Amino acid sequence: MNLSKELLLKLIDITSNSAIACYPYIGKNEKILADKAATDVMRNSLNKLDIKGKVVIGEGELDEAPMLYIGEKLGNGNGPELDIAVDPVEGTNFVAKNLPGAMTVLAVANKGDLFSAPETYMEKIAFGKDLPNNIIDLDNTVEENLKNFAEASNKYLDELTVCILKRDRHANIINELKKLNVNIKFITDGDVTGALLVSDKKYKVDIFMGIGGGPEGVIAAAALKTMNCNFKGRFIFKTKDDIQRAKKMGINDFNKKYEINEIIKGKSIFCATGITNGDLMNGIVKKNGKYFTETIITHEKSFLELVKKDVSIT
Repeated sequence: MNLSKELLLKLIDITSNSAIACYPYIGKNEKILADKAATDVMRNSLNKLDIKGKVVIGEGELDEAPMLYIGEKLGNGNGPELDIAVDPVEGTNFVAKNLPGAMTVLAVANKGDLFSAPETYMEKIAFGKDLPNNIIDLDNTVEENLKNFAEASNKYLDELTVCILKRDRHANIINELKKLNVNIKFITDGDVTGALLVSDKKYKVDIFMGIGGGPEGVIAAAALKTMNCNFKGRFIFKTKDDIQRAKKMGINDFNKKYEINEIIKGKSIFCATGITNGDLMNGIVKKNGKYFTETIITHEKSFLELVKKDVSIT
C-alpha cells in the first residue's frame, strides 16, 4: 500500500469532516440522522479519491441505503485497488445522548488483505504488544487465560484490568472476573474503542474480551496490527441466514479461530476522529467559527499518531 503523506492527510480529512457532520445531532436523540450525515460525507469524500475501492466492512446490505453497504464501489477508479472498512459513527447512541466515546472510523488495506466479515457476532480477545501470542486462547477458560497473562506480564491477578461490554450475555465471564478479583472496566457500547484500550499502558487496560460485532472486530484488528498488538476472534453463527451470508463471503469453517494475521493479511491504515470526548480522543469543539477535532491514525511507519485539526465553518 502506498502510505504517502497525501493519502494519510486525505483520510484524516474524511473522518474529521464525517465527524463534524454529526455535530448538530449531538444530544438530540437523532442517531439515525447523525449516522446518515456522517455516511453521506464519508461516501462523497471517498468517491473523490484516486482509488478503486470496495467496502468489505460496512453498515449493511445493498437494500439498506443510505448506509455504506458491503460490496459498494468507492473512488474514481483511477488508482490502486483497496479494501475499505467503514463505521461512520461508532456509538450512535453516544451521539444521540451526548455520551463519551463516539467516533467516526475508517480502515483501508490492499485488495484482498482485509477480511470481509459478515454481520454477525464475534467472540474476541485483544491484548497488548511485547507478550507471546499463545498465552491466550479462545478455547481456554477465563481463569486459564488470565493466569497465563498474569504470569507472562509479571503481574498478580488483582493488578489486571479487563475491559468488557456490559451485556447480559457476559454474565458468566463477569462472574469469573469477580471471583478472580480482577479489575473490570465496563463499557456500554463501542467495542472498537474497548479493544484499542489495550494498545497503550496509559489506558490501564490489559485485556479486552467478550462477544461483540464481527465487523467491529475486523476494524479493531486493523488498528491493533499496526501497533503490534494481539487479537483473536471467532464468529458466532446462530441462524441459517447467518451461515448463508458467511458462505457467500467464502467462510466454510464456522468454528475457526482467527489470528490477527488472518484477519488483516497485509499492511493497513486505521483512522478515527472523536465526535464526543472519550478515552482515546477528545470530541469536537466548536469555537470562534471553527471546528476543532482530534484524530488517531495508525500505520506501520508511525504506529500511532494523534492529529489535532481545525476546520473553518463554511
